Amino acid sequence: MAVELTSNAAKHVQAMLEKRGHGLGLRLGTRKSGCSGFAYVVDYADQAQEDDLVFESHGVKVLVDKKSLPALDGTEVDYIRTNAINQGFEFRNPNIKDACGCGESFSV
Repeated sequence: MAVELTSNAAKHVQAMLEKRGHGLGLRLGTRKSGCSGFAYVVDYADQAQEDDLVFESHGVKVLVDKKSLPALDGTEVDYIRTNAINQGFEFRNPNIKDACGCGESFSV
Protein backbone atom coordinates (compact mmCIF):
# COMPACT_ATOMS: atom_id res chain seq x y z
CA MET A 1 0.00 0.00 0.00
CA ALA A 2 1.43 3.34 -0.99
CA VAL A 3 0.77 6.85 -2.19
CA GLU A 4 3.50 8.52 -4.24
CA LEU A 5 4.43 11.99 -5.47
CA THR A 6 6.02 12.74 -8.80
CA SER A 7 9.24 14.74 -8.68
CA ASN A 8 7.27 17.87 -9.75
CA ALA A 9 4.80 17.42 -6.89
CA ALA A 10 7.60 16.79 -4.38
CA LYS A 11 9.44 19.93 -5.48
CA HIS A 12 6.24 21.98 -5.13
CA VAL A 13 5.50 20.60 -1.65
CA GLN A 14 9.10 21.20 -0.51
CA ALA A 15 8.96 24.79 -1.79
CA MET A 16 5.65 25.45 -0.04
CA LEU A 17 6.88 23.95 3.25
CA GLU A 18 9.99 26.14 3.06
CA LYS A 19 7.82 29.18 2.32
CA ARG A 20 5.61 28.36 5.35
CA GLY A 21 8.72 27.94 7.48
CA HIS A 22 7.50 24.68 9.03
CA GLY A 23 5.69 21.46 8.31
CA LEU A 24 6.20 17.72 8.21
CA GLY A 25 4.82 16.99 4.75
CA LEU A 26 1.67 16.72 2.66
CA ARG A 27 -1.58 15.37 4.13
CA LEU A 28 -3.81 13.56 1.64
CA GLY A 29 -7.24 12.17 2.44
CA THR A 30 -10.81 11.80 1.24
CA ARG A 31 -14.17 13.06 2.38
CA LYS A 32 -17.71 12.27 1.27
CA SER A 33 -18.71 14.83 -1.30
CA GLY A 34 -20.21 15.54 -4.67
CA CYS A 35 -22.34 13.45 -6.95
CA SER A 36 -19.90 10.53 -7.19
CA GLY A 37 -19.11 9.97 -3.52
CA PHE A 38 -15.64 11.19 -2.52
CA ALA A 39 -13.42 14.23 -2.95
CA TYR A 40 -9.72 14.63 -2.27
CA VAL A 41 -8.59 16.58 0.78
CA VAL A 42 -5.12 18.09 0.52
CA ASP A 43 -3.34 20.07 3.22
CA TYR A 44 0.07 20.52 4.73
CA ALA A 45 0.76 18.40 7.81
CA ASP A 46 2.57 19.87 10.78
CA GLN A 47 2.53 16.59 12.70
CA ALA A 48 1.43 12.99 12.27
CA GLN A 49 -1.87 11.89 13.79
CA GLU A 50 -2.34 8.56 15.55
CA ASP A 51 -4.17 6.96 12.59
CA ASP A 52 -1.79 8.28 9.88
CA LEU A 53 0.33 6.13 7.65
CA VAL A 54 3.45 7.93 6.45
CA PHE A 55 4.95 7.37 3.02
CA GLU A 56 8.03 9.07 1.65
CA SER A 57 8.41 10.04 -1.97
CA HIS A 58 11.31 12.04 -3.44
CA GLY A 59 12.26 13.10 0.08
CA VAL A 60 8.77 14.38 0.99
CA LYS A 61 6.51 12.75 3.56
CA VAL A 62 2.93 11.98 2.51
CA LEU A 63 0.53 11.37 5.39
CA VAL A 64 -2.68 9.43 4.75
CA ASP A 65 -5.22 8.49 7.41
CA LYS A 66 -6.09 4.79 7.61
CA LYS A 67 -9.74 5.44 6.69
CA SER A 68 -8.77 7.14 3.40
CA LEU A 69 -6.04 4.71 2.36
CA PRO A 70 -8.24 2.08 0.65
CA ALA A 71 -9.53 4.76 -1.76
CA LEU A 72 -6.04 6.23 -2.30
CA ASP A 73 -3.80 3.16 -2.39
CA GLY A 74 -1.60 3.26 -5.48
CA THR A 75 -2.35 6.91 -6.24
CA GLU A 76 0.32 9.04 -7.85
CA VAL A 77 0.08 12.76 -7.17
CA ASP A 78 1.53 15.14 -9.74
CA TYR A 79 1.75 18.92 -9.78
CA ILE A 80 0.93 20.38 -13.16
CA ARG A 81 0.94 23.87 -14.61
CA THR A 82 -1.07 24.33 -17.80
CA ASN A 83 -0.47 28.09 -18.00
CA ALA A 84 0.37 31.02 -15.74
CA ILE A 85 -3.02 30.84 -14.02
CA ASN A 86 -3.99 27.15 -14.01
CA GLN A 87 -1.88 24.95 -11.80
CA GLY A 88 -2.47 22.37 -9.13
CA PHE A 89 -2.30 18.78 -8.01
CA GLU A 90 -3.42 16.04 -10.37
CA PHE A 91 -4.33 12.61 -9.01
CA ARG A 92 -3.73 9.40 -10.91
CA ASN A 93 -5.82 7.05 -8.81
CA PRO A 94 -6.15 3.43 -10.04
CA ASN A 95 -9.07 2.80 -7.67
CA ILE A 96 -11.54 5.16 -9.35
CA LYS A 97 -14.55 3.37 -10.80
CA ASP A 98 -16.47 6.50 -11.80
CA ALA A 99 -16.06 10.29 -11.62
CA CYS A 100 -18.44 13.19 -11.95
CA GLY A 101 -18.35 15.29 -15.10
CA CYS A 102 -16.70 18.26 -13.41
CA GLY A 103 -13.92 16.08 -11.99
CA GLU A 104 -14.49 17.17 -8.39
CA SER A 105 -15.65 13.84 -7.00
CA PHE A 106 -15.13 10.14 -7.62
CA SER A 107 -16.27 6.69 -6.52
CA VAL A 108 -14.21 3.61 -5.77
